Amino acid sequence: MEKTNQQIFIGTDHAGFKLKEEIKLKLTELGYTLVDLSPNTPDPGDDYPSVAKKVTGEVLKNNARGILLCGSGNGICMAANKIKGIRAAVGYNTQSAKSARNDENTNILCLAGAILSPEYAVAIAKNFLDTPFSNEERHQKRIEELSQLEK
Repeated sequence: MEKTNQQIFIGTDHAGFKLKEEIKLKLTELGYTLVDLSPNTPDPGDDYPSVAKKVTGEVLKNNARGILLCGSGNGICMAANKIKGIRAAVGYNTQSAKSARNDENTNILCLAGAILSPEYAVAIAKNFLDTPFSNEERHQKRIEELSQLEK
C-alpha cells in the first residue's frame, strides 16, 4: 500500500480505545496516513454499530481501507459487513490479515481491543495494509459471488 497517498480510516468504541490510540501513533510513525473517526475520549455508552457506520462510509466514499476495533473485534466486524461493498475480516493473527487482503480483497480490518497487545496489533495491521489483492481469477470470482449475496 502506498503509505503517503492512501488515507486509512480508523474507529473504535470504548473497548478498543486504548489500543486504537497506540496503533494510530505507531502506524503514523511508520508513514501511514490515518484519519481517526472515533470520539476524542472513550465513552462506555457508545455502540460499535455507529462507529462501523462512520468508518465504512468513508472507506466506500474514498475507495480506501479502514481499521475498526471493539473488545473482541467480532461485533464491529459484524456491523461493518452489513454495509454493501464492505468486506471486513477479524485480524486474529498476521497470516489471517494477509490472507484476507490477498484472497478476499478485504477493505476493513477488525481488531480485538481487549485482547491484542499493541505490538502484535500493529504487526497485524501492517500485514493488512501492505498486502495487495492478488487479482487471481479464482479470488475475483469468489468476491463476485459474495457480492451476489448482498441485499
